[in-house]
Amino acid sequence: MSAFSVAILTALPSIAAAVPQKETGYGMPRDVSLEGHRIDYLINSVSIPIALLFVIMVAWMAIAMIAHREGKHEAEYDHGVGRHNAMHAIIISSVIFFGVDGWLFYWSTKDIDEVFWQFPDSEDALRVEVNGQQWAWNFRMAGPDKTFGTADDIVTIGDLTVPTGRDVMLKMTSKDVIHSLYLPNLRVKKDLIPGNTTRTWFHATETGEFDIACAQHCGTHHFKMRGQLNIVTPEEFKVWGEEMSELAKRAYDPKDPEANWGWPWEADAEDQG
Repeated sequence: MSAFSVAILTALPSIAAAVPQKETGYGMPRDVSLEGHRIDYLINSVSIPIALLFVIMVAWMAIAMIAHREGKHEAEYDHGVGRHNAMHAIIISSVIFFGVDGWLFYWSTKDIDEVFWQFPDSEDALRVEVNGQQWAWNFRMAGPDKTFGTADDIVTIGDLTVPTGRDVMLKMTSKDVIHSLYLPNLRVKKDLIPGNTTRTWFHATETGEFDIACAQHCGTHHFKMRGQLNIVTPEEFKVWGEEMSELAKRAYDPKDPEANWGWPWEADAEDQG
């Protein structure tokens, strides 16, 4: 490995580190994805009516406490089963259900159908296999031969590096229990299920170093299911990929089943969206 290559690899983390910016929404992590704004919109738009309903309920209770306080008037017992009570319950429930839940259902269904389930199928998409285990994230990318399960595969543990401006397709499984890959800055969260392959995708728009977490309680050391997402420029990713692939070929051992856990990437009907 040349001195220049070593210098590039050493400098990549510092190059990728993004300048801290103001977070979006109400305390949510900064969104660095192409479609993450859709999730933020749903959260923010639903938070407003929920906050309003909370204020109304608190005010209603405060008025009741003052207007019907002890000694104000004689208490009137009511079973709450009359027509008047039923109409109040129906109207309030309908407003909440159709106004809040209906809004959330409509937009989430629309986003899922139009965007989140439209998985990238272009040749340019970066394909990554993810294997979760107690207690680590394993990532695998095909090397220059573009074939999974060969000597030049790029395999990392707890560290995922991807470029900006490119669709990233993840196919995932688990070795033991249910894990959930959570990339808060990309608004991505997906379960990894033993014996099954799940998938998700994202498109990063900004460089930086971000957290990878597990959103399922996967056992006693669940807190160890942490990783780092490195988003770099396409040029930096090319240099990184070439160097990592060369290192992988040197370390490849065909007799090591633990290291060769990848599977052939098969394009099926689902991959076409």
